[in-house]
Amino acid sequence: MDEVTAQEPNEDYDDPLLAYENHDFLSSPEARILRILAEYQEPLARFRRERIQDTVVFFGSARFRAPDVANSELELLENTGSCQPAPEHEQPATPEEIDRGEATRLQLKRAEAAVEMAQYYEDARKLAGMVASWAKTLPGRRHRFVVTSGGGPGIMEAANRGAFEVGAKTIGLNIQLPFEQHPNPYITPALSFDFHYFFMRKYWFAYLAKALVVFPGGFGTLDEMFELLTLAQTKKLAKRITVLIYGSEYWKHVINLELLAEKGAIAMTDLDLFKFADTPEEAFAILKGELTEHHLESDYERERRRLERGAGVPAEPAPSAQEILGPDIAKTRSKPGS
Repeated sequence: MDEVTAQEPNEDYDDPLLAYENHDFLSSPEARILRILAEYQEPLARFRRERIQDTVVFFGSARFRAPDVANSELELLENTGSCQPAPEHEQPATPEEIDRGEATRLQLKRAEAAVEMAQYYEDARKLAGMVASWAKTLPGRRHRFVVTSGGGPGIMEAANRGAFEVGAKTIGLNIQLPFEQHPNPYITPALSFDFHYFFMRKYWFAYLAKALVVFPGGFGTLDEMFELLTLAQTKKLAKRITVLIYGSEYWKHVINLELLAEKGAIAMTDLDLFKFADTPEEAFAILKGELTEHHLESDYERERRRLERGAGVPAEPAPSAQEILGPDIAKTRSKPGS
């Protein structure tokens, strides 16, 4: 029979960590589901605490600094959301380089584009201010149509800045990236988020948004625009999302949406899922009209008319605390009868 060796007690033994205080476990693949749930529940708690009902999301290029920040000269950033500038040979040509004939063809094209992008920055800033100013006048116990961006520089910064300048709350849904980046300084501190998972960030963009404003941008902008258009096209969300594409000249050079319909890749009626605008005033008129028709009259005017008719106590159950104070998370449509 084998001899059993007795073990000495370990006097240096530390008390075990509680599971939710064990950083090694929480950072492990086994705890991924907990991290995903945290990126749902923690933003939900903050949105509820700050009384956010719904949002208007702004997307657009993150590669240009604000013209009044970069020493009055536009500077192209290295990557989407990066803090570092792009290499010198990729930067827009300066007026001095153009005068001396030292600019490359790429730099000249970038200089022309820089002027255009500077105007888009200012337009986004103005439009966001108009939306936020109007939203502040709306009745209710929650903040309506809060200007929201991806939290970075460029058009995102312009949107947050426009809302900030009129004294409104504004949201930034940032994402951790493998290079130096940080949220822009115009986000309401309690509503500045940093996500690890792209899909959880996309969830909060899509499910609170009542409108998406798409300024000129690159891959990220196209990604978000087509994702929201697909949700609207397939009627996956039980709400109306207004998709406003800003800058028709830019976008009609980048993508030919009409051609998709002509080739039968999308239905002709799918072209009604979005609208174009070229000035802040035109864009605001569209947004105000769509948001009022689809999301204000249903919330306020119908109830007012019901009370004026003396309809009495509603037959349906009273709203829950989530419905009264929480964010207006859109329901997902299910199959009939399921």
